[in-house]
Amino acid sequence: MSSGIESVLTETRVFGPFERVAATAHISGMDAYRALYDEADRDPEGFWARQARENLIWDKPFTTVLDESNKPFYRWFPDGELNVSANCLDRHLGTPVADKTAIIFEADDGEVTRITYRELHARVCQLANAIKSLGYQTGDRAIIYLPMSIEAVVAMQACARLGITHSVVFGGFSSKSLHERCVDVGATLVITADEQRRGGRAIPLKRAVDEALSQPGGEAVRHVIVYRRTGGAVDWNEGRDLWLHDVLEGQSNECAPVPVNAEHPLFILYTSGSTGKPKGVQHSSAGYLLMCLLTMKWTFDIKNDDIFWCTADVGWVTGHSYIVYGPLAAGATQIMFEGVPTYPTPARFWEMIQRHQCTIFYTAPTAIRSLIKAAESNEEHHPRKFDLTSLRIIGSVGEPINPEAWMWYFTNVGRERCPVLDTWWQTETGVHMITPLPGATPLKPGSCTLPLPGIDAAVVDESGREVEPGRGGFLVVKRPWPAMIRTIWGDPERFKKSYFPPEHNGYYLAGDGAQRDTDGYFWIMGRIDDVLNVSGHRLGTMEVESAMVAHPLVAEAAVVGRPDATTGEAVVAFVVLKRPLPQGDEANEIARELRDWVGREIGPIAKPREIRFGENLPKTRSGKIMRRLLRLVAQDQPITQDVSTLENPAILTQLSQSY
Repeated sequence: MSSGIESVLTETRVFGPFERVAATAHISGMDAYRALYDEADRDPEGFWARQARENLIWDKPFTTVLDESNKPFYRWFPDGELNVSANCLDRHLGTPVADKTAIIFEADDGEVTRITYRELHARVCQLANAIKSLGYQTGDRAIIYLPMSIEAVVAMQACARLGITHSVVFGGFSSKSLHERCVDVGATLVITADEQRRGGRAIPLKRAVDEALSQPGGEAVRHVIVYRRTGGAVDWNEGRDLWLHDVLEGQSNECAPVPVNAEHPLFILYTSGSTGKPKGVQHSSAGYLLMCLLTMKWTFDIKNDDIFWCTADVGWVTGHSYIVYGPLAAGATQIMFEGVPTYPTPARFWEMIQRHQCTIFYTAPTAIRSLIKAAESNEEHHPRKFDLTSLRIIGSVGEPINPEAWMWYFTNVGRERCPVLDTWWQTETGVHMITPLPGATPLKPGSCTLPLPGIDAAVVDESGREVEPGRGGFLVVKRPWPAMIRTIWGDPERFKKSYFPPEHNGYYLAGDGAQRDTDGYFWIMGRIDDVLNVSGHRLGTMEVESAMVAHPLVAEAAVVGRPDATTGEAVVAFVVLKRPLPQGDEANEIARELRDWVGREIGPIAKPREIRFGENLPKTRSGKIMRRLLRLVAQDQPITQDVSTLENPAILTQLSQSY
């Protein structure tokens, strides 16, 4: 059996770079990219020191760039001090940015609120003063459990201003998940809302907080600050619970930012979808913020007149890096959206791009694929019906984007004139690592292309040796970078075992399978634990899924393996069609057609043993496919884990029928 992961995906189309973007880009042309990359390669510490001095405002300048004395617990700029909130807000006071719109917030019902940098600074200071008055100080930990809102940004920035480490919990998580995170992080403060609005519905948040804090360990939380979002009824714990508007009353709109060490934990973010004990990814202050700001410039080529929109929730790392910290440090104007892309119609994204004249749009492949289905079934929801000419850059985040979805996005949303930025990164990396640069990189549909300057990425085999181009293996990062995970909160041994296993030469193990082509471009083949082992062949799930989605009937597909006595694993495909759900003979006929299609696209070895049709796939409310659940469904196992984070739990029953 081969120890490598076999790559079966072939892609020959190349687009760009685009002259209208390259003409004014921060990094214009491949020569400029290579010069910056080579500078970082020759002298990594000198390169990062220069970037840190030029891009951040320091209260105490650093003299040491990288402390490697306790690998893999790397420390960047360890004797320097700064404040993250000051670098996002105070730096703009006294400049024209102060009176520029920071956030255009569109609520679920369409109501729009705008706030300038000066106004945002005042609100952050008021909340920071209120939190201080309750006795909280640098080193304390706060849980933030809020809907998408300006208040969420204010809460995160207020914590950063005081050196209080925050842990944001996505508003779709259950009280059980919230309790686990409160206890693990040792929170003494919770900031939440009465309810949130999503898709026209009010969803309780305060009730989940009450349930979480009623469990053992919850008594450590001294105060719960509640934002009145909907006016919905809530239970009240006198002495513990406080209305946000009450604690803000009379607070000064000036609050001196607290300088903290560069390595001070800015936040702890728990990775979703894992079983057992939640895994708290700990990020630093200076190194993380530096790369958030740099990637706003390098990847998104942010300009003063841009209207930037990242559609992620602040509960995920994408929302941290590209809503709360990166855009504000860059002085950008951004759109923030409370709702879901399909409410009140599946054209909501396109309407908002048109209404707000969005120039940079950054969303997830899952959202793109669901909107493809909506557009194909109803012409009124097609992006071609809307004026999207304001767009100059479009991006993809969260998982690999298959080539056919890439092409649809490029053609119908970007109108073949906007570069598609397929960004590879993780909660653990903090920021983009491998991504096209819009003014420099020729694009290949389905490839995240080349590493950023300062990122030394490679594909290796099981013994840590680099593999030849075209052969699959394990994606690693060979050198530390400033925004990297510092540890797993409270579990340093798990950190070392998970990310720096000794058999990989001390490299950071990303957990993704990948291959690199002869141009040096990276192709992500799916998670290592999502690799299918069929008759001795190791196939990346993403490649089989891409073949399925290339069929004209298929809107979306997810592929998992189930144990098989003959082949080791059998391929099981979960498929969403662009037409109504088939039944009986019709379903069998379509399943046969799809099997034959995959056989032609990839080879007989990749043909799904079973195909299961559904109107949708089991996803979290953030749009992430719950592949662990699909594995259980494929094996006809009972679902015993918490499914409260699913947008559509009933879909599991629909997917139980196989063809």
